[in-house]
Amino acid sequence: MSDELEGFRNETREWLENNCPEGAREPGFIPWGSSKIELSPDTRLWLERMADKGWTVPTWPEKYGGAGLSKSEYLVVQEEMQRIGARPPLTGRGVNYIGPTILEFGTDQQKVKWLPRFARGDGGWCMGYSEPAAGSDLANLQMKAVDEGDVYRLNGMKIWTSDGVYGDWIFCLVRTDPDKPKHEGISLVLVNMDQPGVRVQPIRLVSGNSPFCETFFEDAFAHKDDLIGEVNHGWSVGKRLLQYERSVHGGVNTSGAQVKQEGPSLVNIARQYMGVHNNQIADGAFRDRLLRLEMNSHSYRLTQRRVIAETQASAPALATSILKVKGAEFTKERAEVQQHAMGMRGFAWEDDSFTPDENETNKNWLTTRAVSIYGGTSEIQKNIIAKRVLGLPD
Repeated sequence: MSDELEGFRNETREWLENNCPEGAREPGFIPWGSSKIELSPDTRLWLERMADKGWTVPTWPEKYGGAGLSKSEYLVVQEEMQRIGARPPLTGRGVNYIGPTILEFGTDQQKVKWLPRFARGDGGWCMGYSEPAAGSDLANLQMKAVDEGDVYRLNGMKIWTSDGVYGDWIFCLVRTDPDKPKHEGISLVLVNMDQPGVRVQPIRLVSGNSPFCETFFEDAFAHKDDLIGEVNHGWSVGKRLLQYERSVHGGVNTSGAQVKQEGPSLVNIARQYMGVHNNQIADGAFRDRLLRLEMNSHSYRLTQRRVIAETQASAPALATSILKVKGAEFTKERAEVQQHAMGMRGFAWEDDSFTPDENETNKNWLTTRAVSIYGGTSEIQKNIIAKRVLGLPD
């Protein structure tokens, strides 16, 4: 490590020690900008201090609210935050999805208007892509945007809107020209969700949660100044945004202050529920399964670091699909291994005879079933890998 980078590490360590509140040095809620969610005092203070430092979006230019850090400096910040257990100060679709998309495709006016707001966590963002008849076949979307001078009039609906009930803004792919082929005539617009023409309805899941919503647009409006990219060319912009999304799921997006939040130790869980023999987890077959998972997870983290270090852009292109597929597999395997270790105690469901952690285990397993679906299914990612990495025919 160079003397200059070592000096940066020392400065970073000192600043974090002096400025990260104790309440932000433990697992907990990470704000994503929603004005409808009240933050704890330490969480609010941590967000404000990191935003002032430019470290909510460390690699963005300083004039847009970032710190202009290099990839090497970015990794140092992440390592030093993880060393003291600091939570990311800000996450979500603002800094991770639409922010870098505007940085790449937006006009100078749009960058000045929106990027500093994203960096401060000023407004929570939702994603308006999927529709009832346009999921994997996204280009089949039908939500209409009719030109009415300075604005577009919006009519239609989106589905699976994550955090829709808490959203302040939503970026939407809309059809601005119904007469063009389906991959054409699509545009990307930013829409204020706090207007009479936008209605949100939660979708209750089998896990008991309602993170997804249906979002209805009934004569809602979007300003033309908030059209990202050229009109009728939103398909290319929208696909690039998906690369940013998949990079987040793959752990290689460098727009936000990404810090891995450690889950429960599977070794400790197995020791607690399965017992120990000769200072080893008693079940030999389970030990082998756990060892393979931990080795694969470690290799995965090393690959993430290599991709971040080697990629010039904020979101790698082809590596995103590879990492998303493998990350989804490891996430699902981790949940299954935890349930296996806990036995029947891992299948509780709102039962007072079980601990709170045990009651959450089964819900967590259900939630992990979605990781190979959202952000682009594993099947779609494998098609991308086959076509663009391996060069296989369609």
